[in-house]
Amino acid sequence: MSTELLDWRDAFMKRIASPSFVEALFDRLPDIVFSIKDRSGRYVVMSEACVGRCGLTSKRDAIGRTAFDLFPAPMAERYTHQDEQLFRTGRPIVDNLDLTVYGDRSSGWCLSTKEPLRDSEGQVIGLACISKDLVEPSRAGLVDVSFVRAIDYLLEHFAEPLCAEDLARMAGLSPAQFGRRMKKIFHLTAAQYLIKTRVDAAAQRLVNSDQTIAEIALATGFCDQSSFSHRFRHTTGLTPGQYRQFVRDGRWI
Repeated sequence: MSTELLDWRDAFMKRIASPSFVEALFDRLPDIVFSIKDRSGRYVVMSEACVGRCGLTSKRDAIGRTAFDLFPAPMAERYTHQDEQLFRTGRPIVDNLDLTVYGDRSSGWCLSTKEPLRDSEGQVIGLACISKDLVEPSRAGLVDVSFVRAIDYLLEHFAEPLCAEDLARMAGLSPAQFGRRMKKIFHLTAAQYLIKTRVDAAAQRLVNSDQTIAEIALATGFCDQSSFSHRFRHTTGLTPGQYRQFVRDGRWI
């Protein structure tokens, strides 16, 4: 992509008077909750899908309140722990399984991703969150506390040697049962999900750090730079160096 096209894109986006179109788009998706919080955990924006779940009459009622004001304590504690991790590391939280409440007030599970929001100086000032309801897996009993514990462990220890058998044992399942649940929920095998998690973490480091590619490879669970580069290119279509240069500067190397 040329510098001229990037400049044109940036100029166009700056002409948009308000970012409220994002909120409006998510308001039309009843199975997806969208929100923005500041660093104190206060809601700045909440999509319509979450209003009824929180017992509110209007989205305005959520402004300035925290998860502890709106959700049961165990849910609020988990959400806040994730937020604090994001603010501490500056890295996104991707594909977390979280307990949620549906529109009929029944409980279930959702798949949540949180991205840091930065100001013009690069400081993290808040986060944006999208949570996708997993209605069918929840009602089929495919997600439970033990399964979530295994996924949490994978997300926290992805850079360490992990195998599907150990994760299955942690979830109280056979390897075959664990594999079927992974495919149903994430549309990936356990091995593919682990690779995705490692590649996602590596991509963030390529953009937001000055670590060498070899250092990033070892920090994200790959045995060496060669295996990391091969897997990264297979997944993204770009070498790690090309990805870093393109995202940072909008140009190829």
